[in-house]
Amino acid sequence: MHAQIGEVLSAVRWVDGLAAEFVVAVRTPLLTEMMTSMTGLGSVTAGVVFVGLFYIAGWREEFVRSVVALSLLGVVVWVLMTLVERPFPPNPICVTEGGAGTTSSFPSGHSAAVAAYAAIAWNSDELPFGVAAGFAGLISFSRIYLGTHYLSDTLFGIGLGVAAVLFAEWLLGRVGEEAVLDRLPFETEI
Repeated sequence: MHAQIGEVLSAVRWVDGLAAEFVVAVRTPLLTEMMTSMTGLGSVTAGVVFVGLFYIAGWREEFVRSVVALSLLGVVVWVLMTLVERPFPPNPICVTEGGAGTTSSFPSGHSAAVAAYAAIAWNSDELPFGVAAGFAGLISFSRIYLGTHYLSDTLFGIGLGVAAVLFAEWLLGRVGEEAVLDRLPFETEI
């Protein structure tokens, strides 16, 4: 069993290496500027803005699901980054190290967050899924392009984002989403 896990991890590292070499080969000043501008939409700051916009717009379900899912993601991503401590890919364009910044490349918290937005949009009457999924894909690619994450870090982050939304929906179903929603100070009705 350990040998098979080792073989799988070796294959993942090989694919990660190929992807890292590919993005270095295709980097251009214009694409780098676009990716640098876009990647911030997956940050914690952007998450606070998006959740605030859901609240202001009166999108009750989207607001409460995103609060639960993003709170869970914050804890899980931090724990995994702390435990795994995977080094960043070679030749990064931008990496924030130390202090309150990113300290390891596994998993991608940006990809997890934007995948969560897309998963929330899947069942939303308000958020367009196609737009959310498109931005999630571009932002996730930006993390690889900028050298802040390997392909596997990003794919794992996407999986975490979807799983966090599924868990949030399950949890809210257990405690009664209506009971939670009714306690929020919204003017609009569902």
